[in-house]
Amino acid sequence: MKKPMFGWVVAGVLAVILTFGTAGVLMAGGFNGFMGRGGYGPGGMMGGNGQYGSAYPGAMPGGMMQGGPGGMMNGSGGAVSTGQPVTIDQAQQAVQAYLDRYGNTNLAVDEMMGFQNNFYAIVKEKDSGTKAFEVLIDRNSGTVFPEYGPNMMWNTKYGMMRGHYDATAMTVTPDQATQLAAQWLGQNQAGATTETPDTFYGYYTLHIMKGGKVTGMLSVNGSTGQVWYHNWHGSFMQMKEAGA
Repeated sequence: MKKPMFGWVVAGVLAVILTFGTAGVLMAGGFNGFMGRGGYGPGGMMGGNGQYGSAYPGAMPGGMMQGGPGGMMNGSGGAVSTGQPVTIDQAQQAVQAYLDRYGNTNLAVDEMMGFQNNFYAIVKEKDSGTKAFEVLIDRNSGTVFPEYGPNMMWNTKYGMMRGHYDATAMTVTPDQATQLAAQWLGQNQAGATTETPDTFYGYYTLHIMKGGKVTGMLSVNGSTGQVWYHNWHGSFMQMKEAGA
């Protein structure tokens, strides 16, 4: 006698709970949420309009994906608790504490940006100068956590694809990434341009400019050329170089 479909579903959920605990159910629900939005390209999990970001933020801070730089998927670290909104300087201190916590002395804060919804930081490798990964900082608590989207899904050294790093895998050049970004902007944000791409392991991130001001970000996959718009930041507010 065949097992009813409902029975298979229940069995699957129980398996997830037994394997990962409650966080596993949260993760499974998150993936199901954005997997149903389509595949690659605009409107899909891996591309165009950044739907991944809208489904995942609530699950990230303190969620299942934990570890640290090198594992990189840590849900918190370096939190600042002042009872007041965090300043960009405090956000930078929180990121440094996040890095210090894992003892990787080759990592350093490279750039800080303030947005309506969060602070954003680029972390670089001191020896190579290569951008390592991107983190977000909660504006109220100072909690630091990996940026969702390309930083997690495309980063071949510090993200979910770590262990698959191949120096020859970046077949898309910075100039081509800029052209692909321009094509996407032409279809979605007419009149906008980009700055020089920041090169990460497996992808590029570019600041979007309009009227001489930063208006947002997008990333371009270094092997497929897919474009992923960062729709989770909100309005741009300020920028700070790490040494400033």
